[in-house]
Amino acid sequence: MESSGSDYDVIIVGAGVMGSSTAYYAAKRGLKTLVLEQFDFLHHRGSSHGESRTIRAAYPQQHYCQMVMKSYQLWEEAQAQAGFNVYYKAHHFDMGSSNDPMILSVVENCRQNNLPCQLLRREQVAEKFSGRIDIPDDWVGLSTEYGGVIKATKAVTMFQSLARSHGAVLNDNVEVVDIKNDGGSVVILTAKGEKFRGKKCVVTVGAWVNKLVKKISGVEIPIQPLETHLCYWRIKEGHQGKFTIGGDFPTFASLGRVLLYGSPSFEFPGLIKVAVHGGNLCDPDKRPWGAGVMMDEMKEWVEGRFCGLVDSSEPVVKQACMYSMTPDEDFVIDFLGGEFEKNVVLGAGFSGHGFKMAPVIGKILTELVVDGGTNEVDLKHFRIGRFKSDF
Repeated sequence: MESSGSDYDVIIVGAGVMGSSTAYYAAKRGLKTLVLEQFDFLHHRGSSHGESRTIRAAYPQQHYCQMVMKSYQLWEEAQAQAGFNVYYKAHHFDMGSSNDPMILSVVENCRQNNLPCQLLRREQVAEKFSGRIDIPDDWVGLSTEYGGVIKATKAVTMFQSLARSHGAVLNDNVEVVDIKNDGGSVVILTAKGEKFRGKKCVVTVGAWVNKLVKKISGVEIPIQPLETHLCYWRIKEGHQGKFTIGGDFPTFASLGRVLLYGSPSFEFPGLIKVAVHGGNLCDPDKRPWGAGVMMDEMKEWVEGRFCGLVDSSEPVVKQACMYSMTPDEDFVIDFLGGEFEKNVVLGAGFSGHGFKMAPVIGKILTELVVDGGTNEVDLKHFRIGRFKSDF
């Protein structure tokens, strides 16, 4: 354990994918960097663990599309430095009602960003995927080449390893209970009575953000922790090879009242990942470890969309995870302000879709610490102030 009283350029609280990515970019820029994680590194109690996350550029919002395209480049650069892969290529396929405004916005964004895409009717979908995906007659499909899978825990490991290689100090099982302003510096107080002093602090504590931010500033940001489940379904005998990554089977999302998403068979041979975007409210310290949400809708979807080639009776593997949901499902990337002014930076509320953008978010958080701003994205989308009526 680093001795109390050490001075750092930046102290990062929380070592999930966002904190670990920030540690890498901060240390790479030459900052004396300390990371404090309340649990073991790579624990399974938050939002950054598990086998995989999808990456896709098919967003209805222009700024997210651009952030993802930058992230593709940064994932490849980081894994080249690490010497192992965490990003695996695949195409991406969206499906939904032909008049769904989200689909129409995705198409428009693809065109504005010169991303090749195909808008497909039902019979064209069946032809493209050789009878593995079926959609209703009044739906359309949208195929783009920018999909893929990120190995989740492996990616966090990569950023932590790269951060250490650039001189960052990473400590786990250190619970931060308070952050104090002290004459232009920040002092971090831990549950064990330790104190760490830094010029700046970045808070990336996921579902615990409200508990910590309310304690240190009195501000209550409307970020709700949700417990969700990633589900894996058994591909029927003789059809396993049709759904594997590395072939022509895509990552996918189904839009509408229930938003589902998934990825090709990869981490568990013979199983395909399909999950619901959503969950049940929870206290991150008192998790119910519940049975899952909208299981009936998911079973019906699996049976209908995969032409009976996947066993829809029950998922055979379920992995619990947490979302940190904002009311608008946009991120929070901003200075905490108040007495801390620009000395505390907040990265939170990633709402179940931020993992894919972790490298660009880590880069942005580092730029806020060092430069006081960023050119990567217009932060108006992510300001805390948009919730001011909720404060």
